[in-house]
Amino acid sequence: MADIALGTGRWSAADLTDEVTDHLARIDHATEVLVRSVTGLDELSVRQPSLLPGWSRAHVITHLARNADACSNLLLWARTGIEHPMYASRDDRDQAIQQGASRSHQLLLEDLVASSDRFAAAARSLPASDWTAEVTLALGEVIPALHVLRMRLLEVWAHLVDLDHDVDHADIPVADAERLLEDVAQQFGGRHDVPALSLEVDFGTHRRTWDLRGTTSEPARVSGEPGPVLGWLLGRTGPEDLRGEAPELPPWM
Repeated sequence: MADIALGTGRWSAADLTDEVTDHLARIDHATEVLVRSVTGLDELSVRQPSLLPGWSRAHVITHLARNADACSNLLLWARTGIEHPMYASRDDRDQAIQQGASRSHQLLLEDLVASSDRFAAAARSLPASDWTAEVTLALGEVIPALHVLRMRLLEVWAHLVDLDHDVDHADIPVADAERLLEDVAQQFGGRHDVPALSLEVDFGTHRRTWDLRGTTSEPARVSGEPGPVLGWLLGRTGPEDLRGEAPELPPWM
């Protein structure tokens, strides 16, 4: 069976199929937790602040719904070869979130479920060969369609915690947390505003180290458990539960 070029390496068709299947299962589980959490809110609690400055929980829920549709657009692009950007424009994205956040709890929940279902259907119907097609993110980064799944998994878990309701970073499954940390570390490592950092994370059965080549000559050395490290990298929590001299990081998003 022929190998398929993807990212910085090559995948066999069987490995690619396994990776897609695994990611879809992880996204399904994260979405189930998300929907259950949002179901547990009410008209008053969806108006309360989230962990994101200036956004209520209703803003976060609406953002997750529109992100699901944006990811579906990218998969349509991969399928057809015709450009379907995530959002028409940044202004349109922001306006959709602002308008959507004013809806009732029930409508917020229904929109979240429907958009998540649309994304799941688009992903499951995408031909195997199209997962290697390149698509362009809102900020211009070009990625293979397979990485849309990684992006959606990060969006769901990160913003689920942002709801500040009944899930925190420690509740993210260890295997998912490792993938999220991999993606966050890689993206931070390519930025010019991030200090050099050697990051060690204890996953229980094993440890992993990420080295971020940043703007300082001497890397800071920080270690900790997956949840606290992820929360700190994303700017949602402080470094209190970490070991080492944690440097100040720029905003994640």
